[in-house]
Amino acid sequence: MKKTLILAALCLNLIGVHAQQKTQLNLDGLLADTVVKTVYLQKFHNKIFTTVDSAGVVDGKFKFRTNVVLPELYGLSIDTGRTPLYVFLDQGQITVNLQGSKGYKLSTIKGSASQDLFESYNKTRNLDISKFITEHPSSIVSAYVLYRNWSYRLTPEQITQNIALLDESLADVTYVKELKQLVTVLDGLAVGKKAPDFSGIDPSGKSLRLADYLKGYTLVDFWASWCGPCRKENPNVVAAFQKFKDRGFSVFGVSLDKNKDAWVKGINDDHLNWPQVSELIYWNSAIAKLYGVRAIPANYLIDRNGVIVGKNLRGEQLIQKLEELLGAGSAASKGK
Repeated sequence: MKKTLILAALCLNLIGVHAQQKTQLNLDGLLADTVVKTVYLQKFHNKIFTTVDSAGVVDGKFKFRTNVVLPELYGLSIDTGRTPLYVFLDQGQITVNLQGSKGYKLSTIKGSASQDLFESYNKTRNLDISKFITEHPSSIVSAYVLYRNWSYRLTPEQITQNIALLDESLADVTYVKELKQLVTVLDGLAVGKKAPDFSGIDPSGKSLRLADYLKGYTLVDFWASWCGPCRKENPNVVAAFQKFKDRGFSVFGVSLDKNKDAWVKGINDDHLNWPQVSELIYWNSAIAKLYGVRAIPANYLIDRNGVIVGKNLRGEQLIQKLEELLGAGSAASKGK
C-alpha cells in the first residue's frame, strides 16, 4: 500500500512538471555579434509572434523574469520585424546564447527539456508522428508539432487519433483545443458537403461575396504573396483558368497577405485575373479559419450549388479534375 501511494505521488509530480501554469521565467542570456541594446520576448499564437516583454542588454547580457505560461513556445528576437529564435521555455533556470546573425541558427539554449526535445524533433527525418507522441505523450512539444506541422497533412480522423495519444495533462493546452475545433471544421468541409459562404474586400475596397460567383465550378484558392509554394503554384492555376474559363470554370482568390501593396503586386505579377479578397491580417484570417486552412497553398473546388467537389487540387490534379467535370469539349459541357 505504501509503495502504491509513493508511486501515485510520483506520477502526480510528473504531470505537474508538464502542466502549464503561469510562473516567473528565469532566463539569463548572452548576446553576441551585435550592438543592439534590446532583446524581445515574444509569444507564439496562430503562427504569429507578439511581443510580451523586452530586456535591455548591458555588457552583452540580458535577462527575463517575466510571469508567463510555462512550458510553452516563445520567440527571442533583436528585431520584431524578423522571424525570432523559436525556443520552448520550461520552469527552472534557462540560459541562452543568442547569436543574432544567420537567422539565430548558431544560438544555443540550455536548461529546457522541452527545447531539447524540439531540437531533436527538428533533426529527425521520415518521422512517424504517432510514434513520436506515444514516446512523449506529456510534452508540450508533441501537442505543438501535431498542431503546427501535421494538422494540414492528416485527415480529421487521424488528427483525432493522435490527440487521443496525448496525456490528459495537455487537454487544456491551446494547441489541443484548436486541433479539436479544426476537426469539427474539417468534418463539415468534406467532399459532398456545402461550402460555407463568405464575403471579403477586394483591392479596390469593394465587398465581394463568394455565392455571387458560383456559376459553374469555382476554385476557392488560398494563397499569399509572401508564400513561395503559392507563387510556384500560381502558374498552374492560371493555366487551368485559361484552359477552362470558357467551359464554366472560375477562380475566387483569398489572400493571407498583411501588406496591401505586396498583395496587389503579387496579383499583377502572377496574372491572377479573377476576383480576389483579403482581410490583410495574415494567419488571423477569419475566412481561412472558416475553411480550416492551416497551410497554403490550399483550395476547394465548388460547384454552382456551393457543394465541395474537390480539395487541394494542384498542378495536373486540377487539370484532370476539371477534364472529368467539364470534359474536353466545347462550352456546351455540363459545367457551364
